[in-house]
Amino acid sequence: MKKLSLVIAALCSFLFLTGMVMAAEITDPILKKLVEKGILTKEEAISVIQEMEQEKSQKVQKADEKSTAKATETATTDSKDLDKIAKALKGFKFGLLYYLSYQNGETGDMDNGTGYSQFVIKRGYFRVTKELLPWFDAHMTLDVTTVKDPEETGDAPNNLDGSIAMRIKYLYGKFKLPDFAFFTKPFVEVGAVHMPWLDFEEHINFYRLQDTMFIERNDNFNSADIGITFVTLLGEEMPKEYQEKVSSYYPGRYGSMSFGLYNGGGYHASEKNQNKPFEARLTLRPLPDVIPGLQFSYFGIWGKGNQSNAPTWTVNNVFGSFESRYVNLTGQYYWGKGQQNGANAFDKDGYSFYTELKLYDTFKHSWNRFSIIGRYDYFNPNTDVDDSDNNRYIAGFAYYIDKPNKNMVLLDYDTVNYAKKGLSDDKRVQLTLQVAY
Repeated sequence: MKKLSLVIAALCSFLFLTGMVMAAEITDPILKKLVEKGILTKEEAISVIQEMEQEKSQKVQKADEKSTAKATETATTDSKDLDKIAKALKGFKFGLLYYLSYQNGETGDMDNGTGYSQFVIKRGYFRVTKELLPWFDAHMTLDVTTVKDPEETGDAPNNLDGSIAMRIKYLYGKFKLPDFAFFTKPFVEVGAVHMPWLDFEEHINFYRLQDTMFIERNDNFNSADIGITFVTLLGEEMPKEYQEKVSSYYPGRYGSMSFGLYNGGGYHASEKNQNKPFEARLTLRPLPDVIPGLQFSYFGIWGKGNQSNAPTWTVNNVFGSFESRYVNLTGQYYWGKGQQNGANAFDKDGYSFYTELKLYDTFKHSWNRFSIIGRYDYFNPNTDVDDSDNNRYIAGFAYYIDKPNKNMVLLDYDTVNYAKKGLSDDKRVQLTLQVAY
């Protein structure tokens, strides 16, 4: 009985499908005509239609497969191109730093002060570093500045006064040496390199956007020269917590050291004699576990000023600094003879004090991104002459757009009082935007 039921069901299905085929509409006009003339039966015409549909479906499938293969090939090619770009950029680091300012002030002279009001591109730097080998880097920094007068370019007829010029400040190879004995992370720069002092001071006083540091501000030397510089930390590095919360720059447990030999003209003057000044900095951190932010430094230069007659140029600078989450303090005393450009060989001395109150760490609020800075400089450019000294006072209020000491705005007041009779004071109010990446 069961077998009979299955046979009946199969027969019914066959008849049903046959009926559907017979009832199917022949849409192709040629096949329809052949059926009407009796050349093809309706079943044969439908079979042809089915074969045609099958061939069409196979063509579509092949086209889809071809399209998919092409897309896969394109994606693979794009991936390979991206891999090539990523490989080419591997080891590269790029950086931007510039200071844009509005200044309103008065320059002192023997009669009446000369007033000014101006927007200024104070400085701009574009840095590129490429790690060529695990132990060797290549570095270049382009320096953008405003040409102050035609004589600075040596090409007055071109009327470059006030032009924005670009020059190379740093261009060196950096050899990263293995640790040895007491020296940690030592390296050597060769080319247009950092001189030993200002890179150190500017990573304690982060307000270079206000203007240059004490000794450079008084025309004694600048921050770069052509030559060779050796740098090392003394002892192992300070703990990670200290580096994150206070400072990660020159973090040797017992201090750091830097010295080198240079042409002597700085990075924007050609060498005018054969003398090679020697410069050295030694920094000691005497109590790394008790007062980790306390450091004492000595910096010296022994050489000749950059003139053909090679006048004496010596620098001695003792420097004390304290860094913490809430305040940075520095004090220094300088004495020496002459200056880098060889303009004179006078005996000079001076001292400077600087402080930063880090309000953003002292008072924890989301809106609090402020610091207050203050600085006092005393400088005597010729100790053999009466009333040649001057006193500089700086006060500033900083707002950080993002991280401290990165993108920020600084409002400061800067004044210089001259001891010389009849010489009026310099005065300046300045608003500066620092952009750093």
